[in-house]
Amino acid sequence: MRVVVVGGGFGGLASAARLAKLGHDVTLLERSTALGGALASVTADGFTWDAGPTYTLLPAVLRDLFRKSGRPLERELELVPLDIVREHRFEDGSVLALPAGSRSAQTAAVDELGAGLGAQWTAYVDGLSDTWELLRRDYLERPWHAELAPRELTRLLRSRETVAGRARKAFRDGRLRLVAEHPAVAEGHEPRDVPSWTGVTAYLEQRLGAWTVPGGLAAVGDALGRRLTTRGVDVRLGVEARDVVVRDGQAVAVATCEGQLDADAVVCAIDPRRLPVLAAHVRRSMPALPPVVCHLGLDAGAPPLAHEMVLHGDPMLVVRNGGRAPEGGAAWTVHGRGQLAEDVVVALARAGIDVRDRIVTRVDRSPRDLVERWGGSPLGVRWAGRRASLRGPVGRAGGAGDRARLSAPKGRLRSRGPR
Repeated sequence: MRVVVVGGGFGGLASAARLAKLGHDVTLLERSTALGGALASVTADGFTWDAGPTYTLLPAVLRDLFRKSGRPLERELELVPLDIVREHRFEDGSVLALPAGSRSAQTAAVDELGAGLGAQWTAYVDGLSDTWELLRRDYLERPWHAELAPRELTRLLRSRETVAGRARKAFRDGRLRLVAEHPAVAEGHEPRDVPSWTGVTAYLEQRLGAWTVPGGLAAVGDALGRRLTTRGVDVRLGVEARDVVVRDGQAVAVATCEGQLDADAVVCAIDPRRLPVLAAHVRRSMPALPPVVCHLGLDAGAPPLAHEMVLHGDPMLVVRNGGRAPEGGAAWTVHGRGQLAEDVVVALARAGIDVRDRIVTRVDRSPRDLVERWGGSPLGVRWAGRRASLRGPVGRAGGAGDRARLSAPKGRLRSRGPR
C-alpha cells in the first residue's frame, strides 16, 4: 500500500520503519526541520540536553522494534541500566533513593524512611503484577476492540479506583503516597483523575528497571531516522499535514502545505486537533499541561546527582542529570510544576540546591513554548476521569487511550491515540 505517516516523533518513526520493512511504500511527513519529536535534543554553548524523556522502562520494546525493522539495537545504540531510578527528597528532610530493577533493594531503601514501610511498598508493587500481565497481554500487545476485549480487561478499565485512591488505601505515610502518585503528577495529571491501573509504572521500575542511552535518549530518534533511510522511506521535513482526505469512510489522501498526497492508508502520529477531520472526535479532551523547563549548563563543581531527583513540595521540582557537557561540567534539566512564582533556579536554591554561581548557560522553555514547538502537548491528553480510556468509538480518534485508525480497502493500520 501507499502509506502516509503524519508525524516524525517516536510513534511515527516506529510505524514508518515497520511498515517499510513489510514492503509498503511509505512517506513520512514532519512539520519541523528535524525528526524525533520529543526524542530530540537541545544544544547551547557545548552542552546538550534531552528535550523529552531521558530513560525507558521497556527496553524490550526498543529491541523488538530494531530487530523487526533491520539491524539489532545493540549494533546501533548502547542501552545501560540505571542503579537508581529516582531520588525523592521530601519537605521534612528525608530522602528516598529508589533503586531500579530490584525488589529486595527497593524494600531495603524504603525501610530507611521508617520500619515496616519497605514491606508496605513491596506489597503495593506486588499487587500490580496481575494488572501488568493483563494490560500487556490483552491491551498493549493486541489491537483494542471494545466489543472483543476479554471481560477481565473491560472490568479493569471500568474500575472506579484511582491512583490517589489506591495510594491512600495502601499507605498511611504521606511520603509513600507522593512516590506512588509521582508519575501521574510529573506528566501533568491529577492523581484523583487517573485510573489506578496506570500505577504499573512502579511495577515496571522495580521488576524491569530503568534504562538510558549514554549522552541522551535523543540518540534513539537519530538511530530511527537512519533506519528510515535504510528502509527507503520518503521522509519530507518541513511539510505540514493540514488534514486527511476521507471518502466513503476511507482515507485516500493527506492535504499538506505543498498540495495533496494520495494514500491507501494514513497513520496519524500527531495531536489529532491539528487535523480537522479528526479534531471533532477529541473535542472533549484536553492536553496535559507541560512543565516549566530550564536546561542548565554548569561548570566544574556542580554537586553530583542521581539521574533523576524529585524535590517534593509546591512547587515540585524535578532535576534530570543525563545530558552531555564539556569536560568537568554538567548538563541538568529542571522541570517545575505547581505554584512556581519565581525563577526556577531560585526555587531550586530555596529547595537546597544552589547552583546559581555555577551556571555557564541556560535555555528556558515555557509550557506554551513546548506546545508551539511540538504542535501540541508533548505529554498527550490529560486524564479526564478514571474511565477515559473507554471513551470514543472504536475506529476513531477518541480520548486518552483510544486508537486513531483510518482504514483502506486493502487493509487497516492502527496507531495509538494521544495519551
